[in-house]
Amino acid sequence: MASSRTAKVTTPTADQILITREFDAPKHLVYKVWTTPELIMRWWSGGLGVVTLAEVDLRVGGRWRYVMETPDGGCAFHGEFREIVPAERLVLTEVFELEGGSDDDAVVNTVTFTEQDGRTTLAMLVQAKDQATRDLILESGMEEGMQQGWDLVEQLAVSLTETPA
Repeated sequence: MASSRTAKVTTPTADQILITREFDAPKHLVYKVWTTPELIMRWWSGGLGVVTLAEVDLRVGGRWRYVMETPDGGCAFHGEFREIVPAERLVLTEVFELEGGSDDDAVVNTVTFTEQDGRTTLAMLVQAKDQATRDLILESGMEEGMQQGWDLVEQLAVSLTETPA
């Protein structure tokens, strides 16, 4: 799948990554795609593998975990929800498990959903513990999968819009 590459990746500070993207769907549907395990399994890999596990305990203090199998082996991430304002804001930690990462190595992601004229702007601020961690994330190749995955988020949210109530 060719990516639209419409998500913008910037580095506002030495230890942050800011990713923004507009979706052609209302924010409650983008949020639903972002937080529903069955839907996460359809977009999170960005077409680079198969998501074999998407667990989401969507409450403050609740944990999440995603596992993806790829031709190269795969990867897993987990974290904890720190703040939840449905269809508005999520604050969660994220740990890359397969590099020996522990919860002490977590980055903190703040995801906001804003809507104007039926379109949603999603902004995800990744707060790393230092510049080296931020740079490691940027150099990991994450952008390719993220761009393709976020294209799938839009497709799924639009398909939910078209589904009769």
